[in-house]
Amino acid sequence: MKRTIIILLLCLSCQLQTFSQKHKLDNFSIAATTLHTNFPFNSFSKLFTEEFHPGFELGIGFNWKTKAKHDWFQDFKLGYSYHRFVQHSITLYSEIGYRYKFLKTFNAEASVGAGYLHAISAEKIFVLQSDGTYKKKTNIGRPQAMASFSIGLSKKISTSGTTVFLNYQQRLQFPFIKSYVPLLPENMLQAGVSIPLKSK
Repeated sequence: MKRTIIILLLCLSCQLQTFSQKHKLDNFSIAATTLHTNFPFNSFSKLFTEEFHPGFELGIGFNWKTKAKHDWFQDFKLGYSYHRFVQHSITLYSEIGYRYKFLKTFNAEASVGAGYLHAISAEKIFVLQSDGTYKKKTNIGRPQAMASFSIGLSKKISTSGTTVFLNYQQRLQFPFIKSYVPLLPENMLQAGVSIPLKSK
């Protein structure tokens, strides 16, 4: 699994370098996030009413193709989230998506993605020793893979192209615990702003 994740990271790095040469990165985004674990697309309202598990995401992206009413785009994102009693998560992933532009300043979009997730337990870990005692284990986390599906709405708030957005993301983390929870589904709400990068 570790070898697969290393290969995935190298591919993502090479992809970013190649795309930044062929396609000009044209936007930067920052978002505040909250998440909870649940079955895919289940109990969306809990993201507003249950415990707040804070996080943030930074992103850069570009459009593969742009037309009056449509965009095909790709984003590269780095994020952090804290799920109380479960884990701290550091993510590095990419999403490819479709954006439909309507009502002049409003957009609707959907995207799919994959990447790397580093999971660090939020609790202390102890290991049973041969003499029957427990020793605290160094908690450096473990490498994981992740896949995502996102849908969202955005609104342009300036003539320069700055937009505010609200996204709902379904994320799958794997392998979480191989013996009984191989896939951990997480529902995430992302609220943020996207700012165009001006050419020099």
